[in-house]
Amino acid sequence: MASNTMNSKMVRAGAAALLGACVATSTGCNAFRGHGKYTQEHINNSRDRLDQMKSATQYDMAFQTFRAGDLEKAQRLVDSTLAVSPTVVKAHVLRGRILIERGLIEDAMASLQRAEALEPTNVEASYYQAIAYERVLKREEALTYFMKAAEYDPSNPQYVLAASEVMIDLGRTQEAEAYLIRLTERFENNAGIRQTLGHLAMMRDDFTMAAVMFNEARLLAPDDSAILEDLMRAQVAVGTYGEAEMNASRLLRDPENAGRRDLMHVQARCLTELNRMVEARDVLVLLTGGLEGAADTDAWIGLGNVAYVLKDLNRVRSASTRVIALAPDRPDGYMLKALWHRRMGDTDRALLEVERTLQRSPSHASALTLKGIMLADRGQYEAARIALGSALRADPANSDVAVLLGSVEQAEMVSAGEL
Repeated sequence: MASNTMNSKMVRAGAAALLGACVATSTGCNAFRGHGKYTQEHINNSRDRLDQMKSATQYDMAFQTFRAGDLEKAQRLVDSTLAVSPTVVKAHVLRGRILIERGLIEDAMASLQRAEALEPTNVEASYYQAIAYERVLKREEALTYFMKAAEYDPSNPQYVLAASEVMIDLGRTQEAEAYLIRLTERFENNAGIRQTLGHLAMMRDDFTMAAVMFNEARLLAPDDSAILEDLMRAQVAVGTYGEAEMNASRLLRDPENAGRRDLMHVQARCLTELNRMVEARDVLVLLTGGLEGAADTDAWIGLGNVAYVLKDLNRVRSASTRVIALAPDRPDGYMLKALWHRRMGDTDRALLEVERTLQRSPSHASALTLKGIMLADRGQYEAARIALGSALRADPANSDVAVLLGSVEQAEMVSAGEL
C-alpha cells in the first residue's frame, strides 16, 4: 500500500513538472502534439540528405549495371534514381544512353532533352543527343549537337573529331578539313586530329600530305596500329615501298594481325616493287595456299608475274591456269599464258593468248607491247609498229615502249629500203 502511494506521488510530481515546462515555453503544451519548428527543419534536412545518398547510390549502381551490359536492370535503377531526385541531370543523361543502346531513340531523346533543359550547357546531354540523331541518320542535327559539345568543352578533341566525321559523311570535306586545321594548334599533341587530316588528304588524292599527317600522328601515338596501317597505305600510294614494306612487316608481327591477307598482299606488292622477288614469291606462295588461297585471284596473278621474272616456269603455267579458271573474263590469266608460251619458244600460241588478252582489255599496254615485240621478231615491222603505237598511247609515260617503237620504225624503214 505504501508503495502504491509513493508511485502515485511520483506520477503527480512528473506531471506537474511537465506542465510547468509547457507554461514556461512559447509553444505551451504543443510539446504533447509534435516537434518544434527547428526540430522539424532538422528532420526534413536529414531526410533530404538521406534521399540524396539513396539517389547517388542508385545512380552508381545503375551506371555500373549499364557498363556491365544489363540494360533493363540499369534502366530500372536509373528510373528509381529519378523518382527520388527528378532533377539530377546525369541520371537523365544515363537514361538517354541506356535507351539509345536499347534502340528506343525517341524515348532517349526525351530524356536527353530533359537533361538539356535542366542544364543547357551540359556536354554529355549534347553529345548523346548527337549520337541519337546519328542513329536515325539525321546528320545535320547530329552535327549541330557535336559542335555544341565541342563548344561547351573546348579541351576535349573527341567532340571535334566527331563533328568532323559527320561533315565528311555529309560530303563537306573541305569544311571538315578547314575546321580541323583551325583547331590543330589547340590540339597539337592529339594524334586523332592528324589522322583525320590524313584521311581527308587521301580522299583528295594528296598522298604525300596524307603520309606527312599519318607520320605525325604515328609520332604522337607510336603504339596505335590503326595509324601505322594508314601510314603504310599512304606510303604505297606515294611509292615509298621500302618504308611501306617495313611497316607492313611490323604490323604482321603483331599477334592480332597474324595471317591478315590484306597486309600480306601489301607486303608482296612492296617486295615486288623493290625487286625482292624471292621474298615476294614466298609471301605469295603462302597467300595461294589453303582453301582461301586457292580462290584468291589477285594472289595467283601476283605469283605468276613474280615467277615469270624468276624463270619459275612451272609456277607461271599453274598460275595462268588457276587465274583463267577463277576469272575467265579477266585478261591476266591469258597474259600469263602468253608469257609462258613465249618463254617456251611457241610464238604462235603466245600470239593467240595475247589476242585473247586484248579481247578482254583492248588497251592492255603489256599485251600490246608483247605483241609488238613478237611481231618485230618475226620481221612484221608494220604490224609491230601499230601494236607498239597503241601500247604507247595506252601508257604514254613508258619510255621503254617509246624506245622500242623507235627501233621498230627504223627497222621498218631499213626493210623498205628507205635507209
